[in-house]
Amino acid sequence: MGLMLAVFSSPVAQAEDLMDAYRQAIASSPVIAQRLALMQADHAGRTVARAALLPHIAAGASAGVNSTTVSGVLPQRISGSFHSDSYSITLTQPLLDGPAYAALHAAGSRVRGDRAALVYAQQALILDVTESYFGVLQRVADARVARRQTRLLDSLYREAQARLKVGAGDIVAVAQARARKDAARSAQTSADDAVAVAIRRLGRLTHAPVAHLCDVRTFSPRGPDPDRMRQWVATAMREQPILRQAKAALQSYRDEVDVRRRAAWPTISISGIAQHAYGVLLPDMQMNSAGASINFSMPIYAGGAIDAGVSEAHAQVRAERARIDDLDDRIRLDTQTAFLALRDSVPQLTEAHAAARSAALSLKATRRGYEIGVRSIQDVLTAASEAAQAQRDYERALYAQIIARARLKAAAGILAPEDVAAINDLLRHCSR
Repeated sequence: MGLMLAVFSSPVAQAEDLMDAYRQAIASSPVIAQRLALMQADHAGRTVARAALLPHIAAGASAGVNSTTVSGVLPQRISGSFHSDSYSITLTQPLLDGPAYAALHAAGSRVRGDRAALVYAQQALILDVTESYFGVLQRVADARVARRQTRLLDSLYREAQARLKVGAGDIVAVAQARARKDAARSAQTSADDAVAVAIRRLGRLTHAPVAHLCDVRTFSPRGPDPDRMRQWVATAMREQPILRQAKAALQSYRDEVDVRRRAAWPTISISGIAQHAYGVLLPDMQMNSAGASINFSMPIYAGGAIDAGVSEAHAQVRAERARIDDLDDRIRLDTQTAFLALRDSVPQLTEAHAAARSAALSLKATRRGYEIGVRSIQDVLTAASEAAQAQRDYERALYAQIIARARLKAAAGILAPEDVAAINDLLRHCSR
């Protein structure tokens, strides 16, 4: 059953089915763009950290005008102004730089964390789009039931009025029918407003007008596969990207401990210089020199900054380790909850479908009994209310079964675009 939601009139690209919505969302998501930019920044940071361990080459040059007076050394006094210039090139290669090595390792940990954060953002977006897409369908289904209920109660109200006019009814029945009819109109307004809100929620993700959503076709409910909670939890503890991101952050904090501790280490480098100078001291004097040296440096006292820095880094490690423990508990609980929700959604959908069919038959029989005078208007109103609620419960269970599939895979950290395609196959093909 195709579903047309002509809410926006702009001719921009439209989300026709779930796959369209996902493609639009992934292409326009500011969160994904942010994660990509942060990953690029940390990639550049790793290059900067590596550069501290590579050779550094520098060139220098100067040109100037000097005014010099020389006396007491040469037989005659020299005085005058002249030009001078000098050129040099210096090569420096670190041999031992403990903080730089640790900083490079920390930069690599940050890059690994960024990759995990990007995967988590992509999975979160898939789940958001799926929930929002079927959220629209659910709200539209609620509004459809509300409209049918309004028409039915309006018909019952007119029928009660007609019975009263011919003396076959009573004023109480009319009042009851009118009250139910007015309540149904109010519920329909609320349902229509909920549709508008759901559409805007999906549009916030796709950044495109929402129209022509395809509804689900008939499908068989499906529970977890494999049907073992422990296996899903183990997968989550291994694959959940937000946990992998936290572990990468923990490693980067541990590396930072090494950076701070190694600040007390000596640094050793080798350097060489070649220099040419002309007219630096005397107008016609030239100097050409070349040399090499091994440089050693070691801090003796830094005002306590090194020890304080190590203590600060250790505190960050403890804080991140506590965060990982909390994440472990939350991921475990989320996966268990999602597993049970998906498993329970199968009988819930089956039972809701049966209840909706039974309630519809009951309403039909009650209306027939009212027409022949063996049932009251209150019986019909009650049956109508129960039938509408049963239909709403069935359609909510229908969409909840699909969403539960995505939520379990998201909790386990394995939700992927292929799952979007699999869910999209549950939709009917609908034309624009």
